[in-house]
Amino acid sequence: MKEDSILIKEVIAGQNKSFSMLVERHQRALLRLSYRFTKEQSMAEDIVQESFLKAYQKLSSFEGRSSFKSWLFQITVNTAKNKLRGMNRDMVNVEDVHLGVDPGAETGMLQSDLRDLIKLEVEKLPEKQKLSLKLRIFEDLSFKEIADIMDCPYDTAKANYRHALLKLKERLMNQDRKGDLSIFEKIFNYEGVRSMELEQ
Repeated sequence: MKEDSILIKEVIAGQNKSFSMLVERHQRALLRLSYRFTKEQSMAEDIVQESFLKAYQKLSSFEGRSSFKSWLFQITVNTAKNKLRGMNRDMVNVEDVHLGVDPGAETGMLQSDLRDLIKLEVEKLPEKQKLSLKLRIFEDLSFKEIADIMDCPYDTAKANYRHALLKLKERLMNQDRKGDLSIFEKIFNYEGVRSMELEQ
C-alpha cells in the first residue's frame, strides 16, 4: 500500500487515480467526523465531498508539516463550521453521541443517567475544549494531530483537552455525583485525572 505522501506526489504529477485512492482511504474517517458535527447523514456526506474538493484544489500547497490525515481533518472541521454557521445552527449536538461504558461498570439505568448528564455538560464546554475532547475521545487522535487540526501549539491542544475533562469532573462533583467518577473515567478512558491535577 502506497503512503499518502507518494500518492500526493502522483496526484500533483497528474495521476488523478491516485487521488481516488486517497479518498477511499480517508473518506470513512471524514464522514464519521462530519456526522459528529451535523447529526445528519446527507449533510455530513456533502461536507466530506466539499472537503475533498478543497483538498484536491489545494493539494499543491500541502507542505507535509502535519500528516495528510490531520490536514484533511482541519479542512473538514472548517468546512463543517462554515456550513453550520451559515445555517445558524449549533456547531455540535451531542444528544445522539454514543458514549461507551464498560457493561460491567454499573446498572444500565445508572449508565444511561450519567451519559445523559455528561452529554449536557459536554455541550456547555467552550468550543475549543469541546472540539479537542471529541477529536481525542471519539477520533482517537494524538495531541499532535489535534494541534494540527486546531492550528494551535501542542501544549494548547493538550490543555484544552485537560481542561475539558477536569471541568466535566468538577461539574459531576458539584452535582453530588462523586460516586459516578469511576464510571466517568471508564466512559472517557480517562487519562490520569490525578496526574493532570498535579500539573496545575
